[in-house]
Amino acid sequence: MSLARRTLAAAVLIGASFGWSVAAHAQAVVIRSTGPSAAAYPMGRKLPAGAAVTLKAGDQVTVIDQAGSRVLSGPGSFKLDNAVNRNAGAANTALAALVARGAARTRTGAVRGDTEVPTEAVRPDNVWYVDVSRGGTVCIADPAQVVLWRPNRAETGNGTLYGADNTPAEVTFRAGSAIKLWPVATMPVVDGQTYRFTSPVGQTVKITTRLLADVPEDPVAVAGLLAEKGCSAQIDVLANAPPAAAE
Repeated sequence: MSLARRTLAAAVLIGASFGWSVAAHAQAVVIRSTGPSAAAYPMGRKLPAGAAVTLKAGDQVTVIDQAGSRVLSGPGSFKLDNAVNRNAGAANTALAALVARGAARTRTGAVRGDTEVPTEAVRPDNVWYVDVSRGGTVCIADPAQVVLWRPNRAETGNGTLYGADNTPAEVTFRAGSAIKLWPVATMPVVDGQTYRFTSPVGQTVKITTRLLADVPEDPVAVAGLLAEKGCSAQIDVLANAPPAAAE
């Protein structure tokens, strides 16, 4: 085998070891779309490297590619060549935090320096958190540690998870915290199963879990995988990340 072939093979193996594919790095993913051309660029659509996005007046499409995220505003044609000069530093750091996995981070309403953590939020600050106010199909990166999230953390919150056999598992959010671990010891997370979550302060929602065998680190690959599995609420979390640029 020539040196060039050995180098290419090694690169493919390295990419596989990190859980993402060569194809995932050769595309952009639409994560939000509004306007006359929204049907042509629906949330989750994958676009090949070098693709041109042609928009009409009133169109606004947010995409993630290897250069970061950006908002494309029509009218105009935009080439996704990863070469656009963007203010990507802070935005890409935010994207990395959104797709990061690991132990649940404690959230409180306490004042930290000059910054007070808000007691209410519109959506989670991590794509792997399960929004119990919204439900729907949810992609699970680690079934042993699933984090439930609620919009309002001001007071102690109580809820109940019900499995397929209607067996209940109580969930209590402490005051000041938006997150609580799923009670996996009494209610394991099963692929394709639908659970119900009820709360005195919100509507009953259904949560259908999709377990992911290989979870990429790259936000573009994550967005593509979420779209493939139909986990639209989590794509919405990515869509609301601070963009690297608007064009």
